[in-house]
Amino acid sequence: MMKRRDLFLAVSMAGGKLAEAAQEPPSARPNVVLFLADDLGWKDVGYQGSEGQTPNIDRLSQQGVRFDHMYAFPLCSPTRSALMTGRNPIRFGLGYTVVRPWSTYGLPTSETTMADVFKAAGYQTAAVGKWHLGHANVAHLPRSRGFDHFYGQMNGAIDYFTHDRDGGIDWQRNGVSVREAGYTTDLLAAEADRWIAGRDKQRPFFLYVPWNAPHTPLQAPTDLLRKYASIKDSKRQTYLAMVESMDSGIGRIMRRIDQEGIAPNTLVMFLSDNGGARGSGANNGPLRLGKSNVFEGGMRVPALACWPGKLKPGTCSQVMTVYDILPTVSNACGIPCKTKQPLDGSNWWPAISTGAVPVPRKNLIFSVQPDRGPRQHALRDGPWKLVRIGQAPCDTPVESLFQVEDDPNEQKDVLKANPDVASRLRRMMDEWLKLAPTGEASYSLEPHPGWVTPKDWAKVAVE
Repeated sequence: MMKRRDLFLAVSMAGGKLAEAAQEPPSARPNVVLFLADDLGWKDVGYQGSEGQTPNIDRLSQQGVRFDHMYAFPLCSPTRSALMTGRNPIRFGLGYTVVRPWSTYGLPTSETTMADVFKAAGYQTAAVGKWHLGHANVAHLPRSRGFDHFYGQMNGAIDYFTHDRDGGIDWQRNGVSVREAGYTTDLLAAEADRWIAGRDKQRPFFLYVPWNAPHTPLQAPTDLLRKYASIKDSKRQTYLAMVESMDSGIGRIMRRIDQEGIAPNTLVMFLSDNGGARGSGANNGPLRLGKSNVFEGGMRVPALACWPGKLKPGTCSQVMTVYDILPTVSNACGIPCKTKQPLDGSNWWPAISTGAVPVPRKNLIFSVQPDRGPRQHALRDGPWKLVRIGQAPCDTPVESLFQVEDDPNEQKDVLKANPDVASRLRRMMDEWLKLAPTGEASYSLEPHPGWVTPKDWAKVAVE
């Protein structure tokens, strides 16, 4: 068991930037498969008590390490940008809302992506699923951001059967639209299966599978809907069917990994991009609220890592964020994490791989602009969490303070009883907010009246 002092040393050596790892031949390095669910609630997997069936995710949780304090951001694009860069998206204009269909911005090219890091280390890289980090400029597309191969959608939500967004096809393979029959979740699993089978077997690979399930629109295969016919809430019925379809896709990909004989040399991670949308059938259990909120139900997500022979099954209670994953996984693979910008994330591989005593996290900020209502911010510092709803001068902010270690469901506001703590966290939050770029992407819930829906989303991007 690693002592607390040793873990502090390991993290400080990483310093948000990993020390140069001992160089190994690329062929000896592990493969990485990163599954990202879309709007999956805390209690929407079997191992957390869901009434739905997720046997493949549950198997990974039994064989690997479950994270019970993993934090994402409350919305899609902020989480995906943090995941890809190892940095807080408030720094580069993606901290509040999603990239809308009519948006022309994306993940800034000044940011190094996870795919860039793995590609520089000799890895084959592929993204199969939902991108949602920019579609209007070639520089923002997956194959410009370190991925050798891309298959899936650009926008945040599409029809699961027609693959259309607002009447235009949003389903492509490497920049060319593909008209094909099938349920998107099944097609993504089949593509990932084929890609693994056809890869260069002399080189390691990084496969990123950001599912669009169980995000709306609520659509599921008929056979799975029948399976959950006893669920009286029609939204919950469809939602659970969508989750099981995603789980089946994970099972197909994992079977391919087993067939290829590479499971002992493959690190698999799974998490959700935010809490579940309660109005769309999700269940966040006892956690407060859900998607689009900075309360625990919107940010604390089911997550796990599995690596047979390398990770001992169990639970990791270390507080982690989605932007810790890049430095952590890089370290696990023994590759240098060279980025253009300093990382906000830390290397927590020692905590995951040794079961070390959790170390208190300091100064973690989260943000969101809901579709309706004022902006929200939350700052986690040790056992404390300050929540601010509203932002001056447009709104009069309302603040709450919680001791989330003792009150994980945020039922007791202790701000009045702890004015000094609130003042300290307030100053830290204000310092973070100063980092937001002046040219930050503006919030635009509705398109300009003159915006025209493209018929082919793969042809939207300009040089």
